Amino acid sequence: MTDKDALIQPDRGQKATPIHLVDKAGFDAWLKGLGAPQRAAVQAQKFTGGASQTAIVPDGDLWFAAGGVADAKALTSWCLAKLADVLPAGTYRLAEGEAGAALHGWQTAQYKFTRYRKDKDEDGDRILLTRDAKAIDAALAEARAVNLVRDLVNTPAEDMGPAALEAEVEALAKAHGAKVHVTKGDALEREFPLVAAVGRAASRHHAPRMIELLWGDEKAPKLTLVGKGVSFDTGGLDLKPSRAMLLMKKDMGGAAHALALAGLVMGAGLKVRLQLLIPTVENAVSGNSFRPGDVIKSRQGLTVEIGNTDAEGRLILADALALASEGKPELIVDFATLTGAARVALGPDLPALMARNDGTARALMDAGKAVDDEVWQLPLPAAYADYLKSDIADLNNANDNGFAGAIVAGLFLEKFVGDGIDWAHFDTFAWRPASKPGRPKGGDALGLRAAWRMLQARFG
Repeated sequence: MTDKDALIQPDRGQKATPIHLVDKAGFDAWLKGLGAPQRAAVQAQKFTGGASQTAIVPDGDLWFAAGGVADAKALTSWCLAKLADVLPAGTYRLAEGEAGAALHGWQTAQYKFTRYRKDKDEDGDRILLTRDAKAIDAALAEARAVNLVRDLVNTPAEDMGPAALEAEVEALAKAHGAKVHVTKGDALEREFPLVAAVGRAASRHHAPRMIELLWGDEKAPKLTLVGKGVSFDTGGLDLKPSRAMLLMKKDMGGAAHALALAGLVMGAGLKVRLQLLIPTVENAVSGNSFRPGDVIKSRQGLTVEIGNTDAEGRLILADALALASEGKPELIVDFATLTGAARVALGPDLPALMARNDGTARALMDAGKAVDDEVWQLPLPAAYADYLKSDIADLNNANDNGFAGAIVAGLFLEKFVGDGIDWAHFDTFAWRPASKPGRPKGGDALGLRAAWRMLQARFG
């Protein structure tokens, strides 16, 4: 859907339009160095060096672009994103310095989701030249991963159900020489009873399954990535109101993150034994829907009373985390569009992070800050585990007091992670409700680059 590999190219002296980056502190000096007609053009466009401001400035028979940034000496991922969105198609280079982190936003700003409709306004690509040739491959890979998440999340549920997610994993495995094992049907009921229960109401076309990908040296440290793959969430018998269903095609956003991250790991040849697990279902409504009050025995053996059929994501993740723990990995990282409570607490831009190991949490938060993909840690206080008590089963899947919803969901998941295993959980929104430079409205990767930077540091 989106192939933008050509947007970053090595600078070999080819013809290109210069881009001047200006901040407010340096604006007056920069303006003073221009000719009178140029100053008039800048002032007519009300350009003052403010972040994300842009201007086109005449230069004889040619012209150059100006972009406002917060700090011209410390570029972020999004410094060039506005320019990449508004400039005419063509080839550009920075007048001074290198783009560095801003290579990312230059690419992601030009993302278009065109599976169902051609972009009538498409006038060609904006290409950026860089003298830092070594940075190109990494920048391309990260942008591809982000745009893959966007493509998967933006695709409606009819075309991105469990079978389609399986096909995406198969394509990824083929590209990197990995192996895929898929469990469904009667075997799913035996081996992953929570996954089977949540997905059993769906049509045969969207039948539930557990997808497992394995890659890398079996003797290397084991890394397991898990992604919630609810292709559409009606809420089950605890039916969502219609307005709350409008974005539920994005409830497989955790699976999209895990899949894209697995691609980065394999593409970079990280020295790990990678396991990718995607439990995928449609939480539908039919005569055989699982019910509030049902008790289901999990893969791990714990019995779970269903307090709310709309708290289904944690159920399918529970069986996946149990399988992951059986292999005793060095690290488990899961991604899930899990709770509205996380969005109430942190808004759409900040994924909630929960982790057993404070060192792992700090590494992820530091990595997020370094790549402009911040995450925010929430605690896992043992006292709140009481909210999951059941009168008839080992635990309930939902608390009914309305308190600490994201944390309680994290505590539920931790019950299924093996003792002593380092584990981090991302409760991410996977959606951009309003556009920002480099980040168009729609499906988006939130927490992906933070996790990737941390994994590179840990296993690279």
